[in-house]
Amino acid sequence: MAALGPFGAAPRVAVGVSGGADSMALTLLAASWARERGGDCLGLIADHGLRPESADEASLTGRRLAALGIGYRILRLQLGPGPALQARARDARHASLAAAARGAGIVHLLLGHHAGDQDELRAMRAARGPRGLAGMAGFAARDDIVILRPLLGTDPAVLREFLSGRGIGWVEDPSNADARFERVRVRATRRQAALVPPSLDADRRAAAERDVAETLARDVSLRPEGWAIVRAASLPVEALAVLFRVLGGAAYPPARAALERLTPALRPATLGGVRIMAAGRHGPGWLLVREAAACAPPVAAVRGAVWDGRFRVRDVPPGARTIGALGDSAAEIGRRSGLPAALRRTLPAFFGGDGVLSVPHLAGGPASAVVFAPQGPAAAAPFEPVPCG
Repeated sequence: MAALGPFGAAPRVAVGVSGGADSMALTLLAASWARERGGDCLGLIADHGLRPESADEASLTGRRLAALGIGYRILRLQLGPGPALQARARDARHASLAAAARGAGIVHLLLGHHAGDQDELRAMRAARGPRGLAGMAGFAARDDIVILRPLLGTDPAVLREFLSGRGIGWVEDPSNADARFERVRVRATRRQAALVPPSLDADRRAAAERDVAETLARDVSLRPEGWAIVRAASLPVEALAVLFRVLGGAAYPPARAALERLTPALRPATLGGVRIMAAGRHGPGWLLVREAAACAPPVAAVRGAVWDGRFRVRDVPPGARTIGALGDSAAEIGRRSGLPAALRRTLPAFFGGDGVLSVPHLAGGPASAVVFAPQGPAAAAPFEPVPCG
């Protein structure tokens, strides 16, 4: 777990629990780890409702967790018939788990994928080229939830032995033996896994992600208004990829070849909807801000709305109809804020019938109404936005 941090004091974590051996073992390990540090663990049991016995299995799993002193919630999912059932079930499960963790005020969500799952995924992707062979990441950010997979280097047999040695039972999912599913067929022919280059294993990927995280934590200040100050003359391409994805509100970073043109030294440029500017009065280094022309159009101002792939609405002030970029109004609003003019144009603002109603990130605005919560499946660095000033 330490390698997937940093974690604060008294860490609170949630675990997605299917009831199977892998997730049960992870929940027990995570609960022990959190308790040793004065924190706690919440088990989130997703019941897809795809089999008549699934509700009873979810209840049984809950009782097992309760007997271990671990809190839990059962999440009932509704899935209709149709194609790609497993993919839809996975997406619904992940969305439900993230929502439940968020509702409990928990940032870190743990999933029980192990070394066997990693090998199966690589085998299924073997025909898609070397990028696909990288497999699952141990650390990934989804909106404001951090997803961790601590067991990617662990043999599933070890997890079963761990539970058996403690007299803890688990649920066997019959779909794990259903040859209609690709992962089951792949498991039956695991010899394919020998074709996967070992250089792209989970340990190496995790180490690379830690290097990026350390670089960003050392050289970059990410600000809650959706911009960054880079204190170094240059950054590795991998670190730039994270920054451009996060600040550009994109699911994926710009092409590597384009990022490489910003090395070995940063320079004024615009790429992927992000501007690089000299820091000027903000000190040595560079500012990375959203390109005003690339900002998304306004969206309806409702709780939970995401604007520009970067900002999530938590609360809506009375009279607000839409949320969008402050734009040209930045010439008059926020001039004394100390924020660069190019950035102010990109700040989220609430608009009513008569124009700008409020700007949450400027003085006088509802500061907690909108939060910087960049989107995307790519792993993001574990560094926290810090207040400006």
